[in-house]
Amino acid sequence: MKILLIGAGGTLGTALRETLLGRGHDVLTAGRRSGELRHDISDPAQITALYAKADTVDAVVSAAGDVPWKPFAEMTPQDYQAAFDGKVLSQIELVRQGIAHVSERGSFTLISGVLAREPVATGSAASMANGAVEAFVRAAAIEIAPQRINAVSPTIFTEDLEKYGAYFPGFPPVDLSEVAQAYVRSIEGSQTGQVYALP
Repeated sequence: MKILLIGAGGTLGTALRETLLGRGHDVLTAGRRSGELRHDISDPAQITALYAKADTVDAVVSAAGDVPWKPFAEMTPQDYQAAFDGKVLSQIELVRQGIAHVSERGSFTLISGVLAREPVATGSAASMANGAVEAFVRAAAIEIAPQRINAVSPTIFTEDLEKYGAYFPGFPPVDLSEVAQAYVRSIEGSQTGQVYALP
């Protein structure tokens, strides 16, 4: 398959690229500061330009999405708007605009996260964004068939425990290799409207 991978330069994106290449796929990488195509998906106009360069693909895979982390008392309307733009609207636009660029039975795989179901302190924006992405996936699935859409919703990566573990006390981590397999399930499988929660 020809796969457009968004956020390929990040921790997750790097693991996904290696996994997908190892399975014989043609991976076209995209990102804000790295990748074969350089575009900021928080800007709808740049998504349009991205698809113009990518042409037709069999799958669109997202491993990108920024949200602010602050105590709730310090959050502003602008912070929540930034979370919505950075993780929700950006991925919705990947699907909305991507319909015309993904093959008839192709797929979209978005990223959400554990905070949609298990919130933590300072993570209210992330919880909001992740929950919105998951609700969108379920809703879009009934309208875009035969194209498919799923989300992968991991907890903290084992590889990130040293850096971010303090924000997720008691949360069982998940290896990037397991997260990558959830993406493979979404891309190569036949399910749609699913949220693959890990663990």
